[in-house]
Amino acid sequence: MSALSNAVSVLRLFSTERPELSVTEVSRLLDMPKSSASRLLKSMLREGLLANVGATPRYRVGHVFFEISRLYGRNSTLMDLTDNALGEICRAVRHGGYISILDGADALVLRAYIGPETLRVVTPLGSRMAAFATSTGRTLLARLSNEAIKALHPQPLVPPSPNAPQNMGELMERIDQIRRCGWCEAIDEGVSGVGSVAVSIADRASAETLAFCVSFPAHLVSELERRRFAVTLTDAARRLATQVDDQFWTRVKAPKAVAA
Repeated sequence: MSALSNAVSVLRLFSTERPELSVTEVSRLLDMPKSSASRLLKSMLREGLLANVGATPRYRVGHVFFEISRLYGRNSTLMDLTDNALGEICRAVRHGGYISILDGADALVLRAYIGPETLRVVTPLGSRMAAFATSTGRTLLARLSNEAIKALHPQPLVPPSPNAPQNMGELMERIDQIRRCGWCEAIDEGVSGVGSVAVSIADRASAETLAFCVSFPAHLVSELERRRFAVTLTDAARRLATQVDDQFWTRVKAPKAVAA
């Protein structure tokens, strides 16, 4: 179990800002002897949990997770429904998007759509970020009780930017807003220069919950256009909710239409 715990600790070090790691970085970040970090990374490499970055002594997340992600998608009715809905939305709004799940206190990307815009936002599959500082993450957290959210954050929040919630009080205010309107946006929070608008959907029968978002270069999209994204996403979520008996959307107020 110690080896498994260490491997999970390594995997949790990867993020959008840190897509690659070296032995030295793992040793420092986990306060682990360099020799132990080296053995652990080589073992994870052999098992496919990690992959080499070219010919460099650096590592990235391995192919196993992409295989698991594809398997998850094939066995998930909710993923199929969400996949089709978000694909249509991304083609319509001409921006990329992501499907994510809540993994502990992190939002984990399972599916990505690349938009046709020249300036694109690209987050690799398997990327994880602190859920409280992302639009998808907060929509997923909003599904939990206040007590459960606080239990996931026993330590003070470490905001990645001034636009992210700075403390638990600010986070809970944004969570309350999501519970009222059903959607969330994040502008210049987890990743500088990036914006996103997200909603979530849950399958009552399987207890699966997914979040999906439209992501874009923040400086290219106006507030009015973001509100249009919110209407489009919430409309899609409401349609999906009727198919998977998601009661969350029966309690959410429908957004006002946005004039052209």
